[in-house]
Amino acid sequence: MSYYLPNDMPTPVVENDNLDLPYWEGTLKGELRVQRCKNCGTWQWGPEWMCHECLAFDPDWVEVAPQGKVYSWTRLWHPVHPALKQHGPYLAVLVELPHAGNIRMLGNLIGDPKQEVKIGDEVEAVFEQHPDGNPPYALVHWKRK
Repeated sequence: MSYYLPNDMPTPVVENDNLDLPYWEGTLKGELRVQRCKNCGTWQWGPEWMCHECLAFDPDWVEVAPQGKVYSWTRLWHPVHPALKQHGPYLAVLVELPHAGNIRMLGNLIGDPKQEVKIGDEVEAVFEQHPDGNPPYALVHWKRK
């Protein structure tokens, strides 16, 4: 099986407090899940136990459309992990999710690492499944529409 990132990257794990468990469960199903406050409706990312807006506890996890727009991006030439030593350059994008209150998520932009990228480019999530991981997991990458 071919993966975007090298196979010897560390396996992502759920936080000890299970706060982000719904996110990882969603990725395994090909769903993009983010938090939304049950009290005031504010969207947020990354996972927190309380709402950033009204300070209510226990926000809901909601599936959102896995589509967005490039808010910012960078081409990385220096590896952030030893497994990426021969993998560069690669593109990291900050994706704004219009279907989730314009919150932003960071991820890799797949495809030619030297492709032209513009602020506002439309992208969609790609769920890279790792069924043989221990435990199985899926990574969210982005590709241009």
